[in-house]
Amino acid sequence: MADPARRVATYEDLLAAPEHHIAQIVDGELHVHPRPAGPHATFASGLGGDVMAPFQRGRGGPGGWVFLFEPELHFGADVVVPDLAGWRVERAPAMDAAHFTVAPDWICEVVSPRSGRLDRGAKADLHARVGVAHLWLVDPEQNLVEAFSLVDGRWTRLGAWVGAVRARIPPFDAVELDLEPLWVLRPEDE
Repeated sequence: MADPARRVATYEDLLAAPEHHIAQIVDGELHVHPRPAGPHATFASGLGGDVMAPFQRGRGGPGGWVFLFEPELHFGADVVVPDLAGWRVERAPAMDAAHFTVAPDWICEVVSPRSGRLDRGAKADLHARVGVAHLWLVDPEQNLVEAFSLVDGRWTRLGAWVGAVRARIPPFDAVELDLEPLWVLRPEDE
């Protein structure tokens, strides 16, 4: 919860963030991080491609989803930018907006040393409060995917997958995902 003596961040603070940074407001606090580095972006792009083909485009999978990379989500005074977000088609917001207020059905955060505390803490709590049904936290440094499902307003850990594996991970368990290509570029390779 925000400290009442501390000034609450506003959208104007977010707009004043340095160029080439991602700014977010969670629980009244402004969080500013540089744009993702190569390994982070490579991982997010690889994973996005792997779920988009079968679940958005229906190639080898059921379709029925809409995905966005780094959408700006507004939940009251909170403004967040997850790495990936997906909505089931029947719940998807109009895609012509500058930002979205409908909570995604799935969010994926690529955790980095700079963003890990926020992604695993206040931001995960916010995603639970607004009703995101599934959360994946992926860590390229640890070659790790952790999946969570929202049960009675709290995150329940569904499992963790390490390294080059094939896995069926909710909500995309209709298709076996090959996680090996996601680990090709690691932070030490930069």
